[in-house]
Amino acid sequence: MRDPILDQAIRDKVVLLTGGAGTIGVALLQRLLQYEPKAIRIFSRDESKQYFLRDRCAHVRNLRFFVGDVRDRERLTRAMEYCDIVFHLAALKHVESCEYNPFEAIKTNIMGTQNVIDVALDHAIERVIFSSTDKAVNPANAMGASKLMAEKLMSAANYYKGRRRTVFCSVRFGNVLGSSGSVVPTFLHRLGQGQPIEVTHPDMTRFMIPMSQAIDLLLAALHLCTGGEILIRKMPVVRVIDLARTLLQRHGLPADDAHLRVVGLRAGEKMYEELITTEESARTFDLGDYYLIRPQIGAPAGKTRGKPVAVQTYTSDGVAPLEIPALQALLETLAAEGEPGG
Repeated sequence: MRDPILDQAIRDKVVLLTGGAGTIGVALLQRLLQYEPKAIRIFSRDESKQYFLRDRCAHVRNLRFFVGDVRDRERLTRAMEYCDIVFHLAALKHVESCEYNPFEAIKTNIMGTQNVIDVALDHAIERVIFSSTDKAVNPANAMGASKLMAEKLMSAANYYKGRRRTVFCSVRFGNVLGSSGSVVPTFLHRLGQGQPIEVTHPDMTRFMIPMSQAIDLLLAALHLCTGGEILIRKMPVVRVIDLARTLLQRHGLPADDAHLRVVGLRAGEKMYEELITTEESARTFDLGDYYLIRPQIGAPAGKTRGKPVAVQTYTSDGVAPLEIPALQALLETLAAEGEPGG
């Protein structure tokens, strides 16, 4: 059933997805098509992914493809012409890769985001929604630090835009179940190769969100955010080793030394993730399924929806992780949405 609020926000609009050929971009595309936008533009540097997506969507007449990189402002300028809404999904997101190549993370995640902001202001885009991560909270790695800076750029843009109409906001994901490069596809890839699953520490925990709820979060930002905010979906916590054991069980394999190894923390990796800092919690409001963090500067005037939350740090080690039955149900959600092949 279509949401009438989203129908009004998306119908007959031109929507651009940076990084749109990625896992989240494809899932968002499928949802957006339900609301009959005038056109959807897929902007990404991965020519191969675009080719296969174009083949899958050959029946969709209002879909356009742009090969390009958010580092290239001139190319973004052409792709964003006459757009109404931009979902900025493009990023370097692998922690270890960014740790060894930090300036590449700066060029894509920070400078690329500023390019998106500048071009959006030039074209008077209606809304720009940036996809961030819980790794941006008290970051311990280059990827998280670059995403934190991108969040700051988005909030600041909403302050200095002057009379321009563009609304900038961010959403924070946890580990999106099934997204490319996330923990479940990584484990499944190793199983498919006949290799043991590697867990870095038995006590490591992560916030986990199904793909469908990640897309809900992106779309909710269209009507819950009025400028400069960070919107977060409430997410369950998973102990990574429990996830590995449950996946092994689903594949009929024992969780013994031949199939499950503890290998130690990798470069830039944290034992647990943080969703909201203590400082942020002082301006965070509970909207039911979501938390809304108001910006430090230029907060929109008017009454704030929701209830203030307790002033504290919200971390994955401060929440009881899912028990095995609930974890099995979460993986059933992944299977229903389409289990990735690696």
